[in-house]
Amino acid sequence: MNDTEINQIIADVLDGEIEKFEKIMKIYQKPIFLYCYHMLGKHDEAEDNAQEVFLKTFRNLRKYTQYEMGFSAWLYKIAYHQCIDFIRRRKLVKYLPFFYRDDKDNNDVDMHIEANYFDESVHQAMTKLSAEERNLLILRCIEDKSYQEIGLILGKNSASLRKKYERTSAKFRKYYAQAKGLGVYEYGEGSGLEKTVW
Repeated sequence: MNDTEINQIIADVLDGEIEKFEKIMKIYQKPIFLYCYHMLGKHDEAEDNAQEVFLKTFRNLRKYTQYEMGFSAWLYKIAYHQCIDFIRRRKLVKYLPFFYRDDKDNNDVDMHIEANYFDESVHQAMTKLSAEERNLLILRCIEDKSYQEIGLILGKNSASLRKKYERTSAKFRKYYAQAKGLGVYEYGEGSGLEKTVW
C-alpha cells in the first residue's frame, strides 16, 4: 500500500470511519511488534507495547502531518518513544539479540534475526551499548531503515547518525569479540555491520 492510499485511510478515519484504522493495523502490526520485540526482548512486553503504539497512533492521528514525514517514520517514532519510556520504567534492558555472522574473507557482515535463537555473546555485547546505540543498530541493521528515516524517527541529523553508527558498530564488534574470547581484529577493521540500503 502506497502513501496516497495510507493518507486516504487516515482521512477516512478522521472523518469518522474509525473501523478503517484496522487496515493500518493489518499493514503495520507485524513490523511494529517485531520492532518492539527487538527493543524489549520479551514477547509479552512487545505485544503490550505494540498495542500501546497503535492506541497512541489512533489518539494522535490528527497530529500526523504527511508533509513533515511519511506515516511509517511517524509510526516508528511513536514506537521508539514507547519502547524507550518502557525501558526507563523497567530499568532492566534485555534486547532480543540478533545473529552476528562473520565472513572470514573480510566481506560485509550481515545481520540476521532468528526468532528462537539467542546468542549469549551478542546479548552481552548489546548490553554494553547505550539504549540509543542499540536502537540505532536495530533500526539500521534489523529494520533496514535508511539514515534519513532514522533521522526522522530519532529527530537527529542523518549525517551525524552515519558517524555514530560507524562508532557504534565498531564498539559492538569489540564487545562481541571480547564476549567470544576472540581478538577484535579477527572480525575485520571496518564498520562491517552495515547493509547497503539505497
